[in-house]
Amino acid sequence: MRTSSYLLAGMLAIGLAGPVPTSALAQVAAIATPPQGSVWNTMASVMAGQARESAGMRMVVQPYGGNAQMMQAVNEGVAEMSLNDVNDVITAVNGTGEYSAAMPNLRVIARVNPFPVGLYVKESSGLKSVSDLSGKSVPSGWDAFPIARSHISAILAAGGLTWDDVKGVPVPELIRGSDDMASGRVDSAFFAVGGPKVAEVDASVGGVRFLTIDASEENLAKIQAVRPAFYFMEVQPAAPRVGVKEPMMFVTWDNVLVAGSHVSDDQVKDFLAVVFDEAEAIGSAYPPLRALNLQTAYKDYPGLDYHPGAVAFFEERGIAKAPAD
Repeated sequence: MRTSSYLLAGMLAIGLAGPVPTSALAQVAAIATPPQGSVWNTMASVMAGQARESAGMRMVVQPYGGNAQMMQAVNEGVAEMSLNDVNDVITAVNGTGEYSAAMPNLRVIARVNPFPVGLYVKESSGLKSVSDLSGKSVPSGWDAFPIARSHISAILAAGGLTWDDVKGVPVPELIRGSDDMASGRVDSAFFAVGGPKVAEVDASVGGVRFLTIDASEENLAKIQAVRPAFYFMEVQPAAPRVGVKEPMMFVTWDNVLVAGSHVSDDQVKDFLAVVFDEAEAIGSAYPPLRALNLQTAYKDYPGLDYHPGAVAFFEERGIAKAPAD
């Protein structure tokens, strides 16, 4: 029944993209993402648009309610590709963490970029650091976006806090969480740096800021106890990075492109050729994607396999696989 719902959603997405001849339906590639306004949805939309423009590829972006739905759609062959946190892909493949069943058909096709995330607040709140959230409310629950639970746990740890130090206010997913912060229902919201929703909230409430963390060795051990591939990265202020008021350290992970094992080698190779050959145009359309770099895109991750099409692509380009951190 769940698969049938995905198929219907995929058909609707194709229909919204315009009339598609019956003979071409098998060539349409759907990229599964979170809801509109999320960073991954924006990234996928830019990549898919470039693939349509420069390579004539038939690609649509299909929003889902959260990571589990995205990964299931790709695993079951309803969607062809997705963008995700590499940690979440590892847990999905193994059927651990938030995943009750293994998803063995997921394949990495490329490392896209480092992905800094944080908790942000209204500028008028006077809060400056994560440690200032002691006794304040933080979005919790995340039934439709469970990946956020571990991410916020790591961010709190990097601020010297645990869930016991804050007041959890249930929210279902990213967009609703930011809306609830804007309305005053919760004191803070969780999002990725550069997310369009952050800019929207910034404009609606008169300014927002991300909260600082303490990127110490002790806290690095704490965040890696939550997710082994987390690390700290400094982010500089820039126009697209709304809420980053000064050079700041963020909890970060590697963002990866994923494809299903059902996707043909040629389709993967063609898409990767667009992503890296047109990286300048893609980065101009969405500045966070300026981090696309062919030289660092082929990285080993524990417990994950690369799609054969991706392996062939990188070998043809002379790129060796980098070891895991």
